[in-house]
Amino acid sequence: MLRKTLLAGAAAVLVATLSPAVGYAQDLSAPDYPETRATEVADEQFGVTVADPYRWLENDVRVDPEVAKWVEQQNAVTDAFLARIPGREALKARITELTDYERFGIPEEAGGRYFYTRNDGLQNQSVLFVRDGLDGAPRQLIDPNEWAKDGATALAEWVPSKDGKFLAYGIQDGGSDWRTVKVMDVATGEVLADTVEWVKFSDLSWAKDGSGFYYSRFPSTGEGETFQALNTNHTVYFHDIGSPQSTDQLVYATPDQPELNHIATVSDDGRWVVVTSSSGTDDRYEVTLIDRTRADAPPRVIVPGFDHNYSYVGNVGSTFFFTTNDGAPLQKVVKVEVTDAPELVWATVIPEAKEKLEGVSLVGGKLVASYLVDAKSKIAVYGLDGSPAGEVALPGIGSAGGFGGSSEQSETFYYFSSYNRAATIYRYDVATGQSTVWAAPEVAFDPDDFVVEQKFYASKDGTQVPMFVVRSKAVAESGEAVPTLLYGYGGFNISMTPGFSPSRLAWVEAGGAYVVANIRGGGEYGKAWHDGGRLLNKQNVFDDFIAAGEFLIAEGITAKDGLAINGGSNGGLLVGAVVNQRPDLFAAASPAVGVMDMLRFDRFTAGRYWVDDYGYPGKEEDFRNLLAYSPYHTIKDGTDYPAILVTTADTDDRVVPGHSFKYTAALQAADLGDKPQLIRIETRAGHGSGKPTDKAIEEAADVLAFLAAYTGLEIDE
Repeated sequence: MLRKTLLAGAAAVLVATLSPAVGYAQDLSAPDYPETRATEVADEQFGVTVADPYRWLENDVRVDPEVAKWVEQQNAVTDAFLARIPGREALKARITELTDYERFGIPEEAGGRYFYTRNDGLQNQSVLFVRDGLDGAPRQLIDPNEWAKDGATALAEWVPSKDGKFLAYGIQDGGSDWRTVKVMDVATGEVLADTVEWVKFSDLSWAKDGSGFYYSRFPSTGEGETFQALNTNHTVYFHDIGSPQSTDQLVYATPDQPELNHIATVSDDGRWVVVTSSSGTDDRYEVTLIDRTRADAPPRVIVPGFDHNYSYVGNVGSTFFFTTNDGAPLQKVVKVEVTDAPELVWATVIPEAKEKLEGVSLVGGKLVASYLVDAKSKIAVYGLDGSPAGEVALPGIGSAGGFGGSSEQSETFYYFSSYNRAATIYRYDVATGQSTVWAAPEVAFDPDDFVVEQKFYASKDGTQVPMFVVRSKAVAESGEAVPTLLYGYGGFNISMTPGFSPSRLAWVEAGGAYVVANIRGGGEYGKAWHDGGRLLNKQNVFDDFIAAGEFLIAEGITAKDGLAINGGSNGGLLVGAVVNQRPDLFAAASPAVGVMDMLRFDRFTAGRYWVDDYGYPGKEEDFRNLLAYSPYHTIKDGTDYPAILVTTADTDDRVVPGHSFKYTAALQAADLGDKPQLIRIETRAGHGSGKPTDKAIEEAADVLAFLAAYTGLEIDE
């Protein structure tokens, strides 16, 4: 959970050309930046003095008037600059058209009712509907678009009770990770008085009898600390429907280990609460069972030690199924009989395969396993004894996900999506092996006009790294070099798989290429791939991404002055680091909500979890490694830099905006040539989730128009 990414009409035609954007370069040179106060603040660690002149920009923009003024001034300069970029409005119009299609979320069945989200196209937030029976008439349950005038209050997690009588749902305001949980009577649509606060990084898991649900929360914070204070003492509670939160039952806590997080899931048979505990972002868990039928039963740890991934799949009676990387770097499925015996006996059900096992569902007496084959989805079905029972046929190169459901019912739903295909929702019957379309999008383009290819290239140390290359069929067949947008992430065991984005398609439709590099640090090839790009191996991530850019130029996919890069969060760190290491390679860059100060990331909100990937700034070996690539600390003064547009948001309480503020101030204070280094700061938005559609479109148009201006992708109005 802690680890763990958008129609026909009279649109302007977007035309790409490789002629250098000379007019752009003359008209869009660096503007005069607002003055940023520099201080004498510095820290000495391990004999190294590290200046931090912009530390005051770490202060919360909602609390500190000086930071608020700085944000206002920076946005004024950036807004004026972006308004001068040719083609921005045409690009925004086309992204809007490509976004304007009806789309559905994956249905969830409970008590014969089917719950799902729907967006009519340009609604800021998707609306929750329910049907009585699969083919019943849709009935609107929750329209979050009515919650806030700016559309920035979102429906977050939602879970129906097993009988479909109640719905627990989270409210996310302004993009924050914090949730307020409410409860609805599904039959009447009445919102009950139940209110649960201070919920964060939590599942909502109903007792099988519908009497209440389990959730995880942090202690309340002091005034002014809500968006910056470290998150510690995660605790599991049970909320009885009809009761105030003050009477909620404490189910599981570890006050002697305040750094641990705990996620509670009710077992398939309703008897057990499965508590999965973690200390960071790594897949290293301790698993505890709590018997709901025995009030005096002590919690029983069945997976001790935080050594390996053990993820609960489901249970049939006393037989529990888990995925694990214990002795299987690419993961396998195991089972254990939970009895009163002091020693539990584990057995392998589905052995480790050649491909990375991403996840498993227990549906209709079968195990539905999702694999990654060179970052593409493959779905295989097995019996509970591990015997092969076929595959789910997928339409091509893409990503499939979902496959939730019940062990008693053979019905499940999944989606399939790719770079040139918006998500289609399928209903799958595990008994017959048949898939049928449940909801298919009608989009304003022909998917066959675009080509999705997978290529492999050699990194600095010879490691073969895959990338996806998306171009129009005409561009691919011509073989010409075109302006290219290269995207990457490279961290936290997160795999970059194919998915649809209207804004990226607009770039490709205009004649550019869009490329995703599956660099190390991700989870595409299991534990070794992740380990190869974290901690003291983090430089491999940057080498992989730099090598991707060099490959694109060498292969003639893009020109030397036609390469732009983009990444968000850990990917924002990636962009900041590689720009500092190879400013000559890129024409433009846009790091989004990035981790930019690698010496202080662990001091705010969820930052402390990231030590699993980054290391501890307080340990000398890690400190020296972090300082070597920290974007804020390694800017090369006196060097020509690409054009840079930093993006962040004022309510980001995952990667606090102070990272981007300090990094931008340091960029603007340095002598980096004629190209601009700007920051775009969204208001009433967070790390990404819950962002209103209109704000997402505005930001995408701004970023892509900026990158187009410095790569030669001219966009005609």
